[in-house]
Amino acid sequence: MAENRMIKCPNCGTFNKNRDYCKVCNTLISYEKKREIKEANVKQAQIDEVIHELENPNLAERLKKHPNIFYKIVGWVLYSAITIVSLIGAGLAWFIAMVAAG
Repeated sequence: MAENRMIKCPNCGTFNKNRDYCKVCNTLISYEKKREIKEANVKQAQIDEVIHELENPNLAERLKKHPNIFYKIVGWVLYSAITIVSLIGAGLAWFIAMVAAG
């Protein structure tokens, strides 16, 4: 048995029966469709963010791929320094968590 839905259009106030769009003003009134469109927009935004990060690497990555050997060395040193600082921070955070745990 089909479900009967009566939805009032927020734009013009017309009641619509079993429709996704208003029959008078063609406004989207279906909550399911709105949710699907929102989910698709969120997924597309995440895809766009990943593509942007892949196309625009950080300074250290760009320097590591530079054709000049001096810039390559600077890139590797910078990359190594960032990695070492991150490892020290992670170790410090682990140590503090272990001391707090008892």
